Amino acid sequence: MTIDHPATDYQWRGALTDLELDTLHAEGFGHPVQPGGWLARLERHSLGWVTARRAADAALVGFVNLAWDGSDHAFLLDTVVAPQAQRQGVATRLVAEAADGARAAGCAWLHVDFEPHLRAFCLDGCGLRPTDAGLLAL
Repeated sequence: MTIDHPATDYQWRGALTDLELDTLHAEGFGHPVQPGGWLARLERHSLGWVTARRAADAALVGFVNLAWDGSDHAFLLDTVVAPQAQRQGVATRLVAEAADGARAAGCAWLHVDFEPHLRAFCLDGCGLRPTDAGLLAL
């Protein structure tokens, strides 16, 4: 389900700067701004990404990265929404746009790992279905 938010502009492979994304991640995940070299990593490893910008001033308020295996599998990573834009359907729309991008690239599967408190968002809000998975902390 895609929710329309006229006050927010969504763009596949939208332009952004490292500082914008560093700042958004710091706000969204509650840590100090840490330079991450995002643009180089996105260009090297991602099928694409989706940006969400507030229409009024073009401020970056949401982001999701879509990594892939080069074939059938895409992976949602780094989904983040600025605190002032949360609970407005921005993340749901980011995921829907990323799914559209993966589908357009010929991917057959979209994967995401999530913490228990995000279960309702991922399964009910985004239409993902539960599956068994494994994880090894390195």
